Amino acid sequence: MARKRREWIPGDTLHIMSRGNRKEALFYDDEDRYYYLEMLAKAKKKYPFYLHSYCLMNNHIHLLIETTHIPPGKIIHTTHASYARYFNNRYNLVGHVFQGRYISKRIKDAAHFLYVSRYIHRNPLEANIVIDLRDYIWSSYPMYINEKKNSLVTKEKILQFYPSNPIKNYRYYVEAQLDY
Repeated sequence: MARKRREWIPGDTLHIMSRGNRKEALFYDDEDRYYYLEMLAKAKKKYPFYLHSYCLMNNHIHLLIETTHIPPGKIIHTTHASYARYFNNRYNLVGHVFQGRYISKRIKDAAHFLYVSRYIHRNPLEANIVIDLRDYIWSSYPMYINEKKNSLVTKEKILQFYPSNPIKNYRYYVEAQLDY
């Protein structure tokens, strides 16, 4: 039986998640993480999109992307196929690196967009990997807070929600302990 085709509209903003096969590690060291980001940057040159937030955890990834005229499947396939070849070659492995299809959830509105960015950036904190989110370099969060430039990440859309003192206010939003 054929699997259901994903719905997509040009300009969609999506929360993309993908996990290592059998929940195993996707990244063993910094070289792996740099390579993944390099493959994501190559995919961005080939298939333009906006990356608003990302976080590379040990066994999964989160991306907040806004498409232009290319479906997200091409972006993720290009990135993940290249990374899987690298990973299998580097560690002398065979088979799947990623567990099944990536998961994508359409962003509904501005509040959802900000919430997902916060969720992505808080991942290392919630997993007890860091105490201070600014210390986790495998996330786009330090780029927002330290005003670092990076051609991979588009920060303007998130920061425009905070017209007065955007960095300070976004930092407060991400780092505040909210009760749900």
